[in-house]
Amino acid sequence: MNAAFFYKWAMILGLLLGQILSVSAQNKDFDHALKVYGQFVAGQGDSIYAGLTKELQQKLSPAMFNDTFRQIEMQVGKFQSKGDWKADTVQGVPVYYCDLKFERYNLRFFVAFSEEGLINTIRLMPVPVTSATVTSREYDKTKMRECDITVGADGFKLPGTLTLPLGQKRAPVVILVQGSGPNDRDETLGPNKPFMDIAWGLAEHGIAVIRYDKRTKVYGANFIPEGRAADYDTEAVDDAVAAVAYAETLPEIDKDSIYVLGHSLGGTLAPRIASHANRLLAGIIIVAGLARPLEDAVVEQVTYLATLTDSSTEAKDKISAIKKEAENVKKIGTAEFDDNIPALFNLPSSYWMFANNYKPVDVAVKLTLPILVLQGERDYQVTMEDFGLWHMGLLHNKNAFFKSYPKLNHLLQEGIGKSTPMEYKQASTVPDYVISDIATFIHQGTL
Repeated sequence: MNAAFFYKWAMILGLLLGQILSVSAQNKDFDHALKVYGQFVAGQGDSIYAGLTKELQQKLSPAMFNDTFRQIEMQVGKFQSKGDWKADTVQGVPVYYCDLKFERYNLRFFVAFSEEGLINTIRLMPVPVTSATVTSREYDKTKMRECDITVGADGFKLPGTLTLPLGQKRAPVVILVQGSGPNDRDETLGPNKPFMDIAWGLAEHGIAVIRYDKRTKVYGANFIPEGRAADYDTEAVDDAVAAVAYAETLPEIDKDSIYVLGHSLGGTLAPRIASHANRLLAGIIIVAGLARPLEDAVVEQVTYLATLTDSSTEAKDKISAIKKEAENVKKIGTAEFDDNIPALFNLPSSYWMFANNYKPVDVAVKLTLPILVLQGERDYQVTMEDFGLWHMGLLHNKNAFFKSYPKLNHLLQEGIGKSTPMEYKQASTVPDYVISDIATFIHQGTL
């Protein structure tokens, strides 16, 4: 589903540093690096290809370089300036780079050569983040303590962390539920750990937090209990419900103040978790939770990323194929379903049938507990359309509260302009105002 051209280019062309270390450096100079950079900016794919090692020529084609610079500008904004050329060494091997400033990001053009003077590494990468460019904060660790815990349902043991605020006998607690994929307890993506930020931030507000590694991370393909099928429950809901039951056993926790905060898929499932918990929760927080069918969001994401970076016939064909798969997913369980069409992400029919039958907004409408819905306005994975559907569905619920953030993307990172996957590679903590809003909802029952 990662259709972003930048990452496609970086993954294909960017050899691991280990390959740089396998050659010695002779006759490498800035003039050679500058020449390659000029060819890259000018889109001279044939010239760059001719300068590659034979190993890279077998993997790549000249066409891959022809329009790279223009497509990168489409994703990160117009090119503004180039920094000075610099040299570095990796275990004695010289590499050359310069930093490029675009409207929304700074990228590093990086090149290295074999001892024959051929290009064995060429890549773009985010400029390494320094303390001056990180949107970050320091947490007051004197206000909290953490301990290892184990949660999980149906015999699945999931390692986790309990974060407790100090100086409070009975604290409210929030259980964090991750999005799609085999996420760890911090929901780590690149250098970012949004669930850790939320846990530490809420602890400063006197709120305890339970977070744990997702079952699909700990057990991989063996996450399905015997006699069950792959679906939302076996992926996430069962373990979240078990975490609620675990929270009730903790002497440090106020048993009448147990909340669930779900992000992305976790947000979509928060109403189901609340309806399946063995007790009435104090409230749920839906952060970037999808309100529409999952397959519709997949099509929208792929189309959005393609419009940012790639208007080729190949990209259009990929979008067409994704749409066909999504349309077929909707027909699962009917006579119109075509077994010859691959299911999206090769997920089993049981998963898609469950997803199609689950209507998160309808489930949320039936809940009587307080609900907080938060959404980043720059989020392209779960969009303001979903936020609007939550708002419309819960319009008459006096205990439902809504807030969107103009600067935030899906990972709750601040930025400007169109959001892109590249942002996830830049370190940025969850802003204080998001954590403050969550804390206010928990302590006061409103915003």
